[in-house]
Amino acid sequence: MPLPKNPHLTPLSRNLRKRMTKQEKHLWYDFLRKYKVQFNRQKVIGKFIVDFYCHSAQLVVEVDGWQHQNAATMQKDIERTKILNTYGIEVLRFTNDEIDNNFFEVCRRIREKVED
Repeated sequence: MPLPKNPHLTPLSRNLRKRMTKQEKHLWYDFLRKYKVQFNRQKVIGKFIVDFYCHSAQLVVEVDGWQHQNAATMQKDIERTKILNTYGIEVLRFTNDEIDNNFFEVCRRIREKVED
């Protein structure tokens, strides 16, 4: 099933690629960009822009900052994950802290999901 597109979000996704967070840059430049399967940055999927998307593994990787720790945002993240799951996409979430302090474990978990 093709993923839903939303051309109205394309300019925003381009802008977000230019303004990645420190943790997104670290994950992208030090792991995902060189990984053996292709990942896309700031991919538009329906009404969402996901941080990283791997088509061949049907996997989204999200890097969550402090703003994702309040109850309202956490609930939105749960709903977003449910919608992405309906497209057959699995979502892995990591905090900025995990990227900063457990980078190799984050990479291991992503590798494990891609290779499943």
